[in-house]
Amino acid sequence: MPNIKVLILNGPNLGHIGKRQPEIYGSETMDDMPVILDKLMGDSAKGVSIMNYQSNSEGKLIDRMEKAREEGVDGIVFNAGAYTHTSLAIADCLAWIEIPCVEVHISNIWARTDQPLRQQSIMGGNCIGVIAGFGILSYALAVQALYRHLTD
Repeated sequence: MPNIKVLILNGPNLGHIGKRQPEIYGSETMDDMPVILDKLMGDSAKGVSIMNYQSNSEGKLIDRMEKAREEGVDGIVFNAGAYTHTSLAIADCLAWIEIPCVEVHISNIWARTDQPLRQQSIMGGNCIGVIAGFGILSYALAVQALYRHLTD
């Protein structure tokens, strides 16, 4: 069974998933993700090592992605929060680090019709895919997608 190293990155205001605006983001936390991943992937989940990192700082997120490249991380699952819609610097980093990335959102950003800016992603063009709207399950689906991408 392959050992795939996946870095889950969370951007600003995502350090309190499950507590922050549960009517939008749900009540599950990142602590629930391993159980969800096991249910989704079964025995394949045993071949995945997960590292988590959250920062409210754009520069720290970029530093962590560059470090991931040096560490030989195989894939990134990235919920950049509001930086999704505004950060050319994050998009530029994704373009050069050569690590497959799946962009993730807990809510469906395209359903956020009250805020059209939130329907756009600057970083998405540098990702292999986007998963949105499934709560914490979005992260597990992204890990599964990376696993298939890396092992097929």
